Formats: sequence, C-alpha cells, structure tokens
Amino acid sequence: MNWKSFLVGTAAGVVGGYCLSKKLKDTMPKSGEEVLANVKNAFKKEGKIDGSWLQMKPEDYKKYAIQTKVYRGGITTRQNGERQQYEFIADAYTGSIIDIYPL
Repeated sequence: MNWKSFLVGTAAGVVGGYCLSKKLKDTMPKSGEEVLANVKNAFKKEGKIDGSWLQMKPEDYKKYAIQTKVYRGGITTRQNGERQQYEFIADAYTGSIIDIYPL
C-alpha cells in the first residue's frame, strides 16, 4: 500500500462522512431548547418576556396537505404595561413558527 492510495481513501472517507452527517442532521428534529430560544428572541424585539414554556416531545401535525412534527409552546410578554399570552406551533425540523395566536 502506498501513500497516494492511503490519502485518496482517507479523503473519500472524510467527504463521505461529512455528507452523511449533513444528511442525518437535516432529518433529525431540532432540540426543544433551540426552538424556544428562537421564539423568545423574536418576541424580545416586541417587549419584555415574563415566561415561556414548550412541550419537549415533538408531535405529529397535519394541516391541509402539510404533515410534519411540531413543538407546541407558549410565551407571556409585557407590551405597553399589559400582559399578553400567546401559544405557538413551531416546526421541529426547521424551528420556524407555523402558527401563533393570542390567548
């Protein structure tokens, strides 16, 4: 075995490992903490946050033809001295908010 074939094999292994890890990362849901942090950062632009919660286990969600896994959560903010509560549904794979509504 010479060095050239060893380096070619190593390079192929590194590239293959990188591609496989990227593919696996795309198919795994984000952590609940990461999704909640993104939602909280968006709400911090509007006012102070008093509290928040998130169901840590993703659940199945279907709306029309869209079917995915989602996290459900809520957040309480203070805007202009008034307390506002919201519930949200966030996509577990991308972390983007699918729906949000005031209570």
